Amino acid sequence: MLIPQSPKALRAILPAALVPILFLTACKSDYPASGRTGSSDSKSVPRQVKTVKVGETPIGETVTVNGTLAAYDQTTAGIKVPGRLQTITVDLGSVVRKGQNIAQLEQQDYKLHVQQAEAALAQARARLGLNPDGADDRVSSEETGTVRQAKAVLDDAKLKRDRASKLVQQGVIPHAEWDTVDSEYKVALSRYQDAVEEIRNRQGLLAQRRSELALAKQQLADTIVYAPLDGVVLTKKASVGEYLAAGAPVVDIVRINPLRLRVEVPEREAHNIRNGQSVRVSVEGDPNSYLGYIKRLSPTIGEQNRVLAVEADVANNGRLRPGAFVKAEIITNQSAVAVTVPVNAIVTFAGIEKVIVVENGKALEKPVTTGRRGSDWIEIKSGVNVGDTVVVDPGNLQSGQSVTEF
Repeated sequence: MLIPQSPKALRAILPAALVPILFLTACKSDYPASGRTGSSDSKSVPRQVKTVKVGETPIGETVTVNGTLAAYDQTTAGIKVPGRLQTITVDLGSVVRKGQNIAQLEQQDYKLHVQQAEAALAQARARLGLNPDGADDRVSSEETGTVRQAKAVLDDAKLKRDRASKLVQQGVIPHAEWDTVDSEYKVALSRYQDAVEEIRNRQGLLAQRRSELALAKQQLADTIVYAPLDGVVLTKKASVGEYLAAGAPVVDIVRINPLRLRVEVPEREAHNIRNGQSVRVSVEGDPNSYLGYIKRLSPTIGEQNRVLAVEADVANNGRLRPGAFVKAEIITNQSAVAVTVPVNAIVTFAGIEKVIVVENGKALEKPVTTGRRGSDWIEIKSGVNVGDTVVVDPGNLQSGQSVTEF
């Protein structure tokens, strides 16, 4: 049985009972939210993009191998004569030019040797009747005083002998006197021959003194160490004040332009390698590629590892260093072409490389497989074909979005 409620009680109950009804009514309301009011389909607005056609680039067929860069030449500059090191003008990393003065010994002792040799030469020239300071060592033995004197005595003895020969035939003088005159002639002839031989000996001594002077001057010149080639100092091996023996090393110098690229080509590819072929060299961490040319091939294939040793000369702009590990692409066929796109047409996400093509006015993502790379191109092995239109610098362009080309 319902118990009548007072008007005051009913007024207290009604508001509480109406709250759930009002809440449900509000949840089912068709009043648009503010977020839906301003929303629009962004894909319906065409976006202007720059596009290019997938083309073919002549990049040649290549053999890719790993190798090492080495110095073109390496030598040790040493001292040729013993002495104490006075100066050294280079150190590790110094750039030197061929013929540059890089070190010097103390020269005083060698200067004294030169003076001594000059004095001995002047004495030898004087004994031959030559000017001590002259440079011409030619002399005729008959013109020397020693030979002229002996020749005069010989001529006098010959004259006396001839006179005595006539007198003894006439019976004017006894035969014993003839024997005496004949003996004097033979002694004079012997003395003349000795004089000629003495002059020849002095001429030989003069030549020896001339050689000794040249040797002393050469030793003086050898106190200076010159760079034997253009290059960079690899190691400094001596210090100022150190006494060095003949042949002691002073510095090691390497020639780094060009560099030698040394690679080993597998036997299956060796038949394609020829002298003069181009080589593209890339170093990890360096975006640039460097050009070289094959210069030397091994005459045999290694029996142990079945590879062909190949050397190429690579021009060095100063950024390459001997000993670096490099990747080399030997171009075996210059006329070969490859499908390529610009570098800035590739989009990489989570390790997957893609390009965005334009089909029927809409963007479409396509995964691709890339190959060789140049400074402004990338080879596409699969994913798109020659003539397809790809977007350059796509940014945040999404697949399915409308685009217009400009």
